[in-house]
Amino acid sequence: MINFEEELKKFHPSMEIEEVENAVREHELTDMTDIMVEMLQREKENKVL
Repeated sequence: MINFEEELKKFHPSMEIEEVENAVREHELTDMTDIMVEMLQREKENKVL
């Protein structure tokens, strides 16, 4: 039977995953909220003109 406590002690995160996490944190990423805000701002500007 699997001893989960022992398996957890052996676990070490992959260096690749840590590198990806750092890269994502360091870059400013556009998400759907940013895109929607920009679209709404453009729509508002077009109506004002």
